[in-house]
Amino acid sequence: MSPRLAILAVATLCALSACSSPTATAQAGAVLKIKDPGNAGPLAYAKKNGILEKRLAQVGAKVEWGGTYASFTATVDAVRSGSVNVLEGAISPALGYLANGKDIKIFSITDRVVDPAAPKTDGLVVPADSPVKDVKELVGKRIAVNKGGRGEYLLLLALERAGVRPDQVTRVYLNPDQAASAFATGKVDAWWAIVRAYPEAVAKGARVLVHSNDLPDQDLSIQAARVELLEKHPEAVRVYLDVLRELTAQAKTEPDKFQNVFLAQGPTALSGPRLKEELDKSRHALPPRPATAADLTYVKDVAGVFHKYGVLPASVNPSDVIFDLRASS
Repeated sequence: MSPRLAILAVATLCALSACSSPTATAQAGAVLKIKDPGNAGPLAYAKKNGILEKRLAQVGAKVEWGGTYASFTATVDAVRSGSVNVLEGAISPALGYLANGKDIKIFSITDRVVDPAAPKTDGLVVPADSPVKDVKELVGKRIAVNKGGRGEYLLLLALERAGVRPDQVTRVYLNPDQAASAFATGKVDAWWAIVRAYPEAVAKGARVLVHSNDLPDQDLSIQAARVELLEKHPEAVRVYLDVLRELTAQAKTEPDKFQNVFLAQGPTALSGPRLKEELDKSRHALPPRPATAADLTYVKDVAGVFHKYGVLPASVNPSDVIFDLRASS
């Protein structure tokens, strides 16, 4: 065979091989658009080391890192515009989003950490000098929560347990940054602080009235994505979830690698007790898992609380919320 014919044969073989790879063909063009992960956590570690880029390339997909958003609710406009198509949060804000549109679904759930030694991750806080000592004493008070999100869900549970009607308090809807400012300046009397806002509030002297651990909380952490990405490129989303699971497991044994990932100093860097607490959270964290039909129990419970107190403007069909990545294999 002549050199020219040999080259042609190799090129033809390579082309046929590529065409015969259904995974590569199916995933070609998939782009996972994720908010900036900040300076800590599995996604920050993945971004710094190019892990998602390498793994997604194996299925013909890629990742684009976007802007910074304080919460799931704050990311809503970016999701609707298409600049973010994969995001993390909780069942509650996902339901709030789905009440007005059906273009996202939950594909992953993280089970609740039940180890009593694990650091708390949220709480209803009041200023250190507040006379309020119990949830019942919040009648007539202003309480900051994220609208249709985890803070509002947990506040409703706490009020119900204490025998306080929701209309006996004023819910002030603020995102985490706004709530932190309002709480610090006395514009609200209490605040259900979640995620990183909670340890920061406590570190500044806030006093906790109740934690989610004290309540029948069914609002689990989730990963969600736009429906077209899930339906057209499920393998790319599975790769993302696999990476997240692997890095969450790694962070349990090597938590230091997952804090102060990009910057060791500055406003996003942690040190002292705050760093110690975040390292402890990593040691207790559970890896996310694929969502299944069985998780509709949690969705129905959270939706039931929101419907009961008129938080959601429209009914959400729980069966429209879950996307089973395993079934799409």
